[in-house]
Amino acid sequence: MAVNISTIQLQHQNFVQTVGDILQETGLDPKWLELEVTESILMENSETLKDSLYRLKAIGVSISIDDFGTGYTSLSYLRQFSFDRVKIDRSFINDISSDLNGKAITSTIISLAHKLKMGVIAEGIEDDVQLSFLKDEFCDEGQGYHFSKPLPAELHHLLKAPERD
Repeated sequence: MAVNISTIQLQHQNFVQTVGDILQETGLDPKWLELEVTESILMENSETLKDSLYRLKAIGVSISIDDFGTGYTSLSYLRQFSFDRVKIDRSFINDISSDLNGKAITSTIISLAHKLKMGVIAEGIEDDVQLSFLKDEFCDEGQGYHFSKPLPAELHHLLKAPERD
């Protein structure tokens, strides 16, 4: 389960405890929870924010960067934080079909993330050309209209993802 979180949430002193309490209350194994932060959150130079990210990782929650490549993140942030996944912004995926620079940037992000032991999710896959390119580049996961339009919450149980080691 992936959940977007904000800077305000991460800086709240009880946020990590609240996440831990919810995991315990629901019985959800922390490995199945992924919290997504946008690159802009990383611009906040807050020790509280950094501490919260480290403490969430310590309880077993996955952390991903959403909309990666939109211009906010310095590569130093990838070094400072132990992210599990990078979600490549859809603007780069859109460029795959028509723009060689989009292909080069997407390929580079995938390669860099893998070298840093992070998984990669491509956002906004809409056609076979994009999917084929991403497969050739060993992108780990994808999402977009090519697979499904957004579904109401009550139908999400129909989608079964393969288990990951």
